[in-house]
Amino acid sequence: MIISASRRTDIPRFFSAWFFRRLQEGFVLVRNPMNPRRISRVSLDPAVVDGLVLWTKDPTPMLGGLAALDPYAYYFQFTLTAYGPDVEPRLYPKAEGVIPAFRRLADRIGPDRVIWRYDPIFLSARYSADFHRRSFESLARQLAPHTRQCIISFLDEYRNTRRNMAGLSLQPFGPEQQRALAADLAAIARGFGLAVNTCAEALDLSDCGVGHAHCIDGALLSRLAGCPLDLRRDPGQRPACGCVQSIDIGAYDTCPGGCLYCYANHSPRLLQTRLARHDPAGALLTGTVGPEDRVTERRMTSCRQTQLSFL
Repeated sequence: MIISASRRTDIPRFFSAWFFRRLQEGFVLVRNPMNPRRISRVSLDPAVVDGLVLWTKDPTPMLGGLAALDPYAYYFQFTLTAYGPDVEPRLYPKAEGVIPAFRRLADRIGPDRVIWRYDPIFLSARYSADFHRRSFESLARQLAPHTRQCIISFLDEYRNTRRNMAGLSLQPFGPEQQRALAADLAAIARGFGLAVNTCAEALDLSDCGVGHAHCIDGALLSRLAGCPLDLRRDPGQRPACGCVQSIDIGAYDTCPGGCLYCYANHSPRLLQTRLARHDPAGALLTGTVGPEDRVTERRMTSCRQTQLSFL
């Protein structure tokens, strides 16, 4: 199986000590977000974990411990936008902190393992289409030697994101505007030798030179693992998502980053409660197993195809 760490929270940035402890102990406990009394015990044994996908906006806390990832095929999905602290309030300055971290990570593990995400894209009085073109070009120039591709997506308005972003005066951003901007970004990226793909977008932009990304990418993981992986598309994701199946070990309402477009935090009060219950030595990301909880072993087998086929 593939481990996703995590679509629900920034584990490398905020919980790297916990994550490395879980790798050392060889398992992690994960609450079912739809049924919190059900907990899965998920093995992190490299014999059954075929790959790790790590999602982050700043991997700096993890850089000193990357050797712990060596037994696994892995790569990072690294979100790096040009938004300011009005949108990403707790992110270090990009030029002084985040961009150098991107470079250091890629220098350590190689550009194939660091995928740049410029998402989500939205329009406002401050963040116009021209702003995105200029900012994307500046970032592409700095990041191109350290990555192979960029993934873009357009803002999905969930109830909590709509509430959080109400003060930004978002502007209409229809399909034709999205198509025009995506074509420009793809052209800029090609000039720096980068491919551009979209994340879970139903809009077909292939005529603009933009493909559909597989953020949890079975082909990439197969290359990194050095053998074919028999992986299936994840039926639990949105219809336009091309990701293969994975087990997410994060938890909602645990990311203290405060990005206004975040869909994974629903309640500030719940966020503070869960962060207060985080124990770096605990098997759960937050909290402990209670008497009413039911813990079951997650059945996991490797998807590696190690036998030769002559068909």
